[in-house]
Amino acid sequence: MKTVVLGAGLAGMTTAWYLAAQGRAVTVVDRQALAASETSYANAGMIAPGHAYTWASPRAPGILWRSLRDDTQALLLKPRLDPTMWRWLWQFLRNCTAQKARYNTSRKLVLCRYSQAELRSLTQQLALEYELLSTGALYLYRDEALLKRGVANMQVLMDGGMPLRGISREEAIELEPALASSPFAGAILSPTDESGDARMFTRNLAKACEAAGVEFVMGTAIRSIEAQGDRIVGVHTDKGVISGDDYVLAMGCDSPLMSRALGYRLPVYPVKGYSVTFPIRPEDEPPSMSGVDEQALVAWARYGNRLRFTATAEFTGYDRSHTPANFEPMLKVARQLFPNGADYSQPDYWAGLRPMTPEGLPILGKSRHRNLYLNTGHGHMGWTMACGTARVVSDIMAGKTPDIDITGMTLQ
Repeated sequence: MKTVVLGAGLAGMTTAWYLAAQGRAVTVVDRQALAASETSYANAGMIAPGHAYTWASPRAPGILWRSLRDDTQALLLKPRLDPTMWRWLWQFLRNCTAQKARYNTSRKLVLCRYSQAELRSLTQQLALEYELLSTGALYLYRDEALLKRGVANMQVLMDGGMPLRGISREEAIELEPALASSPFAGAILSPTDESGDARMFTRNLAKACEAAGVEFVMGTAIRSIEAQGDRIVGVHTDKGVISGDDYVLAMGCDSPLMSRALGYRLPVYPVKGYSVTFPIRPEDEPPSMSGVDEQALVAWARYGNRLRFTATAEFTGYDRSHTPANFEPMLKVARQLFPNGADYSQPDYWAGLRPMTPEGLPILGKSRHRNLYLNTGHGHMGWTMACGTARVVSDIMAGKTPDIDITGMTLQ
């Protein structure tokens, strides 16, 4: 049985590994020369079931509306003459009720917890190195009112089994001394959250896949997917046709573009995020835990001798461009949180596209074509969800029932 996996990011590479472990012959195709060169390249790096909230919440419409005249908002809407954008936004807004937000968050949490367990198992099995920190995460609140609201909101995650608790400023600083001069009133501690370099993980997993016999066709642009009746018969690339017995579409934001000619309208839309990474010098005082400033919605994580900050969700189509000005609000927060955290004079800027669904849940498993399977739409939690979604999809392809209920995570 030969399987062709389209995409060599986190979703594609983890899927390739689980399929190869079943004894399949697997071929991975990607337009980039190296794995994890797009969305998985410089993401936030947090493995965070403790922050599995859906973005579609009762607060989101107001934030988007204010962003039309205030570009400091965490969600930024840049209107475009794009019917796909407006169709997606309408679906997103329909999910912004309290009831739907709670449901989508609870479904998302199930997947995130399952995926973290799979990631830990895979890390141990393969002795994968990716600068993992298993020291927990802190979610900071700048005033008591916000902290009180955050503690109330965390109940949905606690109901799903997360060991969260609200802590005082003093307790947070005791856990993370690097926050001693930071402006916050208190925090929520998620002791089981982790962080790690997703790009390093994916590329080291690619080496393990190659050792297991996975074939890589890299630097190869996918032009179209050819179907005959209810089956896929080949993938047309700029270097010829690649065929297999079945296929996995794991192309992130390009998944809806690639599947459109097959008659699909996948509700996946790109949401741009920004990250900046700084080197850590011997004299610096970086954090040892990952976390999020919940007011500014700026996340941070440490990877060995590097400190990364990520922020912003910008609805602006497939535009990956950025300028230093895009990072100024994030840099201001970084210096407030950790004044001596890293060498802020040497920023490494990056922007990437998150493949978001309106509900915040990925699209997994069977398609309308008998031999085409989906693993896409992971949004801002792709690193957290990667191993779990790959295991789910590979189990479905093997005719097994997934270990978790994937209601709300299928094409249907």
